[in-house]
Amino acid sequence: MKTLPTLAALCFLAATTQSHACITTETESNDRESRADGPLCSGVEVQGDIDSRRDIDWYYFDMPSAGTINISLSHASNDDFDWDLYRSSGSAVKSAGTSQNPETGSYNGSAGEYYLKVTRYSGTGYYDLNVNFADDDSPSNPACDTYGTRPSKPNNLTSYLTGNNQDVCPDLGTSAGLLLMGGGSDVDAAFSNRVKPKISGGDIVVIRTSGSDGYNDYLKGLTGADSVETLIIDNRTKADSDYVDWVIRSAEFLWISGGDQSDYLNQWAGTKVQAAINHVYQKNGIIGGTSAGNAVQSQHIYDPDGISGAVSDEVVTDYCHNTINFSSNFLSTAIMNNVITDTHFAERDRMGRLGVFVSKLGYSNVGIGVSEATSIYFTEDGNGVVDGSNEVYIVSGDSQTQNIQTQCGAPVIIHDLLRRRLTSGDTYNINTNSSSISPVRFDIDGRNNSFYSPSNPY
Repeated sequence: MKTLPTLAALCFLAATTQSHACITTETESNDRESRADGPLCSGVEVQGDIDSRRDIDWYYFDMPSAGTINISLSHASNDDFDWDLYRSSGSAVKSAGTSQNPETGSYNGSAGEYYLKVTRYSGTGYYDLNVNFADDDSPSNPACDTYGTRPSKPNNLTSYLTGNNQDVCPDLGTSAGLLLMGGGSDVDAAFSNRVKPKISGGDIVVIRTSGSDGYNDYLKGLTGADSVETLIIDNRTKADSDYVDWVIRSAEFLWISGGDQSDYLNQWAGTKVQAAINHVYQKNGIIGGTSAGNAVQSQHIYDPDGISGAVSDEVVTDYCHNTINFSSNFLSTAIMNNVITDTHFAERDRMGRLGVFVSKLGYSNVGIGVSEATSIYFTEDGNGVVDGSNEVYIVSGDSQTQNIQTQCGAPVIIHDLLRRRLTSGDTYNINTNSSSISPVRFDIDGRNNSFYSPSNPY
């Protein structure tokens, strides 16, 4: 399994060229000062998470003139979190380590760069961090970042713009969204019922490594967007251009078209594209994609990368089949941690391969298989709803699930995998693994030609 570059390093580099790319959600891994997340903007609340006893969260911000820094850290009543404020070197200049909630304090400081560390005394869970300081350039609307003038487009970059070429900045509310589509025919209802109300006439950007502008008129018509721009980002030089970075960051909805997820990872991972996509989600916009554009959104990504795609009736014959290859952490969407997605699901009989994928990754992980002409839309709290004409399948394991035979070179035998079959209107919470639909159990036995039990796991 190859692990892709961490977002924290990318965000730090990107922040040096974006004067106020205000973060609203913590991005891991920010567990040390050199990986500090930011920038924090004055008056813009950041939602973070202390997810383990050893977790530490670092942030940074720049104060352009001398003044008072006011800090407030609130958390659940059964937790006790603290903070420490630092300059670019030296020990803490201000600390708040009481049992108060919120944990507040003030510091009169000079202009310059500051670092803020959030730690736990007891408990784990979510927190809200607010920092207020002298910053004449902070945006008046926290949902609206200022991106400056659109950069010049590189001569070798192909793009198609439909609508207004000026950035607009609607209020995106207080949470982000994520749209997973299964390939084949796109789901009109997902765009008109989920995306349109959320982006309120904002800008849409479509990214792909080949193709043309087929989405422009379609998405503009369904969503009432101010503009739709398609970017053909087919090499890493283009993926690192200021123009591509600006266009993606300023979008309210970022859509990744179908294609080849391995190509997307090879051309975009570790570039400005990676950090810019994450930024759309961090500012409470929506990121989404279909087929390959769906596959790259989960923490774990099926990444064939130059070899034949995995097929269920082959994968179940060998737990270490040579078509199984994973990458991870292209995007940093919190609700997609411990998730692997799959697409064209029922149409291409991918239940077997997804069951094997989840087994190999461990049963703390969940597989989301989306069939063609179908989608599931998640809000930031993990609640998902299905649209479209087919199904979404949730594949997981529990204490009853048994890996009877999971050795390299041997047929796969797994008992009591769980699957949920969701259709239009059904719901599933990815954080709690709860649903309006109860799960049923199925087995995989790769020794048999008919390797599912029951024989139709769909």
